[in-house]
Amino acid sequence: MTQTPQRHTREDQIGGYLAGARWFGGKGRPFEVTDVTRLAVLEGERSVAIDVVTVTYGDGREGASAEWEQYQLPLSLVADSDPALDHAFVGWWEDPDLGWVHAYDAAHDRQACAQLLQGFADEQTVDRIGFHRLPGHDLDTDVHSSPFTGEQSNTSIAFGEDSLLKIFRKLSPGRNPDIDIHRVLTEAQCPHIAHLYGWIEATSTRTGEPVHLAMLQQFLRTATDGWDLACASVRDLFAEADLHADEVGGDFAAESARLGEALAEVHATLAAHFETETWDADELGRLADAMAERLDAAAAAVPYLTKVAPAIHSVLGRVRELDQPLTAHRVHGDLHLGQTLRTVFGWKVVDFEGEPAKALAERVLPDSPWRDVAGMLRSFDYAAHAVVADMAPGTEEGRQQLEYRAQEWAERNRGTFLGAYAAAAGFSVPLPPEAQLLLAAYEADKAVYEAIYEARNRPTWVGIPMAALERIAALAERKDDDA
Repeated sequence: MTQTPQRHTREDQIGGYLAGARWFGGKGRPFEVTDVTRLAVLEGERSVAIDVVTVTYGDGREGASAEWEQYQLPLSLVADSDPALDHAFVGWWEDPDLGWVHAYDAAHDRQACAQLLQGFADEQTVDRIGFHRLPGHDLDTDVHSSPFTGEQSNTSIAFGEDSLLKIFRKLSPGRNPDIDIHRVLTEAQCPHIAHLYGWIEATSTRTGEPVHLAMLQQFLRTATDGWDLACASVRDLFAEADLHADEVGGDFAAESARLGEALAEVHATLAAHFETETWDADELGRLADAMAERLDAAAAAVPYLTKVAPAIHSVLGRVRELDQPLTAHRVHGDLHLGQTLRTVFGWKVVDFEGEPAKALAERVLPDSPWRDVAGMLRSFDYAAHAVVADMAPGTEEGRQQLEYRAQEWAERNRGTFLGAYAAAAGFSVPLPPEAQLLLAAYEADKAVYEAIYEARNRPTWVGIPMAALERIAALAERKDDDA
């Protein structure tokens, strides 16, 4: 962002704060804060302003309309500075409603967070926002708030051990699938999610559509991240030089099977409560065409992909030829081990927002459950080989040995997960050929996305998705030879 070091206006100071925020998606692009719209002010010990910030980017094509995005910035506005909140300081300006104030990101202010929680407890409507609740849980409002660290697209705040508030930072007009899906699964008493307690809703300042600002849900205090558990299992395997994956005390296969069963139950509930579609040959053709377009675009940017592209196109060609309809409905859309939590009550699936890079209108469309299954299979593969990538085996022979054992772990857990999912979802094991084909196509599509990401961000990791694509390509070539 091009700004002078001395920032005076409210917009300049907010722009400076956005540029350094983990959740801001415009890093590295020239931008300007072109509007700050106030939705509400919650009065209490603090004045908590719910502001929507519009940023306009300056790297669009000459003569084209400037690209813009909107971000939510709840602010704690106080007359005197608060040194305890220096890490969340946004700026100091003459506020249009409150006069001269010191502004802090309210997510880091316990007094401000307490007022947000009270808004849910009282089901308040304040100015242009409304706090909505689902029945069945009495909120504990006598607890402290603690913001989570490490998140990138949203901000989550724990209230004691009772509830968790997720503030959506980047806003899109329309109903957020994370709330809509959680609401349906909560009302259906699905045991494999964190139950929804409520949400904050406003109306878009530009389109008039509803906009979801935040959601309040069950806090899973005993939860452990699925990715962390899987990686720990891989490290346990590496620590036992003479044992196979099924012989190690930290074997993950039983958990993989339970996770497969849990996902099948989530999918069954979604299919029962959301509209389903039947994709015929035309829809399957459009699915394959979209995957092919993404593959070709990726190959132009990542030359590694040109080697496997013909075989992957062969897989997609067979998808176009399928004569068996496919059922589609709302799914997770961005499922991986990092979107799962293991609790004492079993596996929970979280974060139903869908793939962040897609527009909201795309994320709410029906899709095949095989997309979620493919995402999990890719995640098992990633967990195994990411541990190797983080290690320094010392010799090429040592690295190859670790890679071999990582692949053994991945194949064991992919197989147990898929077998458990298929059995619970009513499929034969092994899967019928048409299901295997669709799953291979979705896996390849995910691996292509991974290859682009790694080439741009972690070039030394690009071999992980490339190895998966090579396996899919080799299988496709064998099928071509058999045909």
